[in-house]
Amino acid sequence: MTHIAVTTWSLEQTSPADLLPAAAPEGDVRIVRAEVPSPEFSRFLYASVGGDILWTDRLGWTYAQWQEHLERPGVETWVAFDRGTPAGYVELTPRDEGVVEIEYFGLIPAFRGRRIGGHLLSYGAARAWDLAERWPDRPATKRVWLHTCSKDGEFAMDNYLRRGFTLFDTKVEEERVRPTPGPWPGAYPA
Repeated sequence: MTHIAVTTWSLEQTSPADLLPAAAPEGDVRIVRAEVPSPEFSRFLYASVGGDILWTDRLGWTYAQWQEHLERPGVETWVAFDRGTPAGYVELTPRDEGVVEIEYFGLIPAFRGRRIGGHLLSYGAARAWDLAERWPDRPATKRVWLHTCSKDGEFAMDNYLRRGFTLFDTKVEEERVRPTPGPWPGAYPA
């Protein structure tokens, strides 16, 4: 069984003023909230974005687990579309006491390197800060945080720092290497 050392960095913003928005990319890029909980669509986004960067924690989720997560009050999925095609997403998950986690964020490989990521992250962080406006039972956001790791894309950390996130924790752990199928088995040849 193969293991690798994985470094995980946790970053945060503690004020909406921390957010440093990226410029919108050229072309017809739109970001839309997926308001109807859809396990099929969310799993498609998760597998398509995370397939080549070894996202595995949700691959074994059942339909009911996806549905339960997506129906939690305050959980939001914001999807970037490039000329009508899904390009990536950001998933917001509220935690206790005004904390919102950007639980997942990323782009489908074909859309990376086109300046969509900075724009999507900016938009997602702004929606984390104003989450209580859409969910009146949630407290006002006091902190937005996320984590990234050494398996993520080479520009991920730079994007987070450029958007005003600051590092607050670093961990290194051994992790078993698990093959991921991507959006379908064999989608990402070795």
